[in-house]
Formats: sequence, C-alpha cells, structure tokens
Amino acid sequence: MDPYELETLFKIMETMSSDRNWRLSNPNPCKPGSQWPGIECKQGVDNHLHVSRLDFGSNPSPSCKNTATFPSQIFNLPYIQSVFFYKCFTHTKTSLAIPPRISSASSLQQLSLRSNQALTGPIPPQISLLNSLQILTLSQNNLNGRIPDQLFTLTSLIHLDLSYNFLTSTIPNQLGMLRKLVGLDLSYNSLMGSIPPTIGQLGILQKLDLSSNLLTGSIPPTIEKLNSLVFIALSNNKLGGKFPKGLAKLNSLQYFLMDDNPMFIPLPFEFGRLLKLQELRLANSGYTGTIPQSFTQLQNLSTLSLQNNKLVGEIPVGLSSLSHIYHLNLSRNMLSGVVPFNSGFCNRLGRNLDLSGNPGLCLNGSEPLDSLKIGVGVCGKNNAPYMIKPLKKSQASPTHGFCLLFNLFSVLGVWVIYLI
Repeated sequence: MDPYELETLFKIMETMSSDRNWRLSNPNPCKPGSQWPGIECKQGVDNHLHVSRLDFGSNPSPSCKNTATFPSQIFNLPYIQSVFFYKCFTHTKTSLAIPPRISSASSLQQLSLRSNQALTGPIPPQISLLNSLQILTLSQNNLNGRIPDQLFTLTSLIHLDLSYNFLTSTIPNQLGMLRKLVGLDLSYNSLMGSIPPTIGQLGILQKLDLSSNLLTGSIPPTIEKLNSLVFIALSNNKLGGKFPKGLAKLNSLQYFLMDDNPMFIPLPFEFGRLLKLQELRLANSGYTGTIPQSFTQLQNLSTLSLQNNKLVGEIPVGLSSLSHIYHLNLSRNMLSGVVPFNSGFCNRLGRNLDLSGNPGLCLNGSEPLDSLKIGVGVCGKNNAPYMIKPLKKSQASPTHGFCLLFNLFSVLGVWVIYLI
C-alpha cells in the first residue's frame, strides 16, 4: 500500500475501534489472505492495493468504541468507494465533518451513517464536494437544521435517505435537480411548508416517503409526471385540499399511504384506476361521502384502511370479490346497510376485518357469521341493525322496542343474551 494511505487507515481505525492494536496485529491490512474485517481493497493501475470499502459496527466488521467520533480522514482515502457506520457514534457527541479539500471526491459512491444517536449538528454544505455520490444514507441519527441547498448539486444520487432525524425548514425547490433519483426518504423529521412542485422533475423516482413531518398544502399537480412511482407515503402530516386530477396517471403505483392528514373531502374515484395498487391507507383523515364503486376494480388490492373517517352509505358489494385482500378496516365511520360479505370472505380475513363503530351496519342472519368478531350485529326486522353493546345497570328497563343486547361476562367467559 501507499505509505500515506496506510497511515491514514491506521488513524481511522484507532479513532473508531479498540478491538485490537491494528498497527501491530496486521501491518498489511489489504494483504490477500490476512485482510482486516470490514475492509475491501482493490488493485489500482499503479499496482498498489487501495482501500475501496470500510464497514463499521455490524458483524463481522469491527465494533465501535464508546469514544468513537466521526473520522473525517476517510475523505483522504483517494480510492474509497463505500463507507458504512452502523450504531457507531452512540456515546460521544460528534458531527459529520467534511474538510474543504478532499481526496475522495471522485471515488466515493456510497456513504451510510445509520442509528448513530450521538451524531448531531447540521448536514454540512461541504457535502456537495462528494460529487460522485450515488447513495447517501443519513438515517436514524440526531441531525438537525435545514437540508442544505448544496446537497442537491449531487446530481449522481440514486438513493437519498435522511429519515428519522430532526431536520427542519422546507424541502428546497432544488430537489428537482436530482434527475437520477430512484428512492427519496425524508420521513420522520420536522419539515414544514408544501411539497415542492419541482418533485415532478424526478422522472424515474420509484419510492417517495415524506411521512411524519409537518407538511401543509396539497399534493402538487406535477406529481402526475412520476409514472415510475411504485411507493408513496405521506402519512401523518398536515396536508389537505383536493387530490391532483392526474392521480390516475400513476399507473405503476402499488402502495399509497396517506393516513392522518386533515383532508375532509370525498374519496376520489381516481384511486380505482390505479390497477396495480396493493395497499391503500387513508385512515384518520376526515374523508366524507361514500366509498367509490371504482375501488372494486382494484383486483390486486391486499390492504384497504379507511377507518376513523366520516364515510356514509353502503359498503360496495364488489369489495367482496377482491381475491387478494387480507386486511380491510372500515371501522369508526357512518356506514349503513347490510354487510355484503359472506362467511368465506370473513373467515379468510379473520381479525384483519374490522367494521366496528358503524351503528348503521348489520349482518344478514342467513350467513353463519360471528358478528362480534367484526363488530357488527345481525340485522333485525326490515334489515334494521340490532344494537350490540355491553349491558349496563341503567339499561335494565327497555326504552326502545326490541333489540338484542350482548353482554360478555369476562369472569365466567360465556355470552349471555338478553331479550328485552
């Protein structure tokens, strides 16, 4: 190895790990047959062996000592291509420091720092010096501050993951410069403002996760240009307004997760045109109106979560023909009428079917269904629902006609049916 590169490597190892005396135990870390764990080397055109990858924190790679701090010397390894730090900086406070001049600018393609609770401070603007970077993962750390505009000059990026940090401010408009991006994850931060319309310039994006932030406004119409999008998660924000008219153009979409947003609009029928959709989660968002009939066309759907909204009307009969569905939650709405599911459908879903909290729903008595498991009673006269609720002492005298009241005595473990 080049003596300068070898000395740089020794300093990095002494900063990071106390597993052994790295200088004495193996003075030739790239030597074939006696290579250090967590290191990969490649032979260069100069016939020297050069460090191309360093991996810390996960077996069988070197463990990280309690006093480990981020070793900015890694950027002085001229042939380094990939660097991984997993649960390394957990005790001693440190920051992502990038010197103004680095040797690895043209070589480093992947930088990953995950689950480092002592890694704090902002993402430095000098990140732009890593101009060959294709994968940047800074997830589950304690990074804060705004996302620097300079990051978006890294136009070779394919995957960008800044999730589970404490990043603030808005998502910069420069996001649209990352035309090669396939995966973008900014979830679980404190990002504010609207989703920038420049997101529509990410033409080959497949995964978009902006969930659990403080985003406001509506989904920009430019999102219809993301026709390679497979996964989108916008849950737990403050998004509202109408869905873009071009929603149905996302014909590659398989997962749409948008729970916990103050929408308060009717469910758009355009979802029914996303024929590859496998999961649709729109719970806790104040949706009104009926469940669109178009939803019955989603033959690949496995999960439909619409609980805790303000939906009315009957459950579309066609939902019972969705052969791939295994999780259906329509609880805590204002749905009414006869449940259109037969015993085979209910048994297949089991506890993954929840219709509770819809006082107007009832089951056809001709089907051998366990009404208590799905939270719906058996229909009475003229298909009117019976009341199903625990019997209280104050209800000992009837006040309304006839109804069946089920009371579960947990001590005895038996059902007692009262006819009053």
